[in-house]
Amino acid sequence: MDKLEVLKRSDLFHELDDEQLKMVGALGTEQEFETGTVLHKQGLIGDTIYVIEEGLVGIILEVGPMAQRQVQSAANFQSFGWVAMIPPFTCTATSKTLERTKTIAFSGQELLDLCSREPEIGFKVLQALACVISGRLRRAYVQLLGVTDAGTD
Repeated sequence: MDKLEVLKRSDLFHELDDEQLKMVGALGTEQEFETGTVLHKQGLIGDTIYVIEEGLVGIILEVGPMAQRQVQSAANFQSFGWVAMIPPFTCTATSKTLERTKTIAFSGQELLDLCSREPEIGFKVLQALACVISGRLRRAYVQLLGVTDAGTD
């Protein structure tokens, strides 16, 4: 699939017009990962945000030295690694591919720089980012309450 089409369908960039998508797309690099690849490690600095073109990534909490729990996942056209755009840039979870995954990867700093230079892009992207974070937080609350959430945001 074309890079700009992936971005247009993504949870992070879907509000951008074609010209804005081209500006964002110029910053992204297509990357493919094998099953089991760790892309972010909880507690470490995260500098890359990803949009999944095709595949599945687990969002994993490390609750002890030997205990991990997958709490969420991200799939086609969803983003993950949002900490790359939010200081102090520390990963709140580990992200690991659950199957072969094609992504578009962005430097969080380069995206932030673009958002500063282009305020309309910045507003749309950061508003979408807030929605992504809010949705993940809401699903985490549902999990904590032991309720199954069959819907998606």
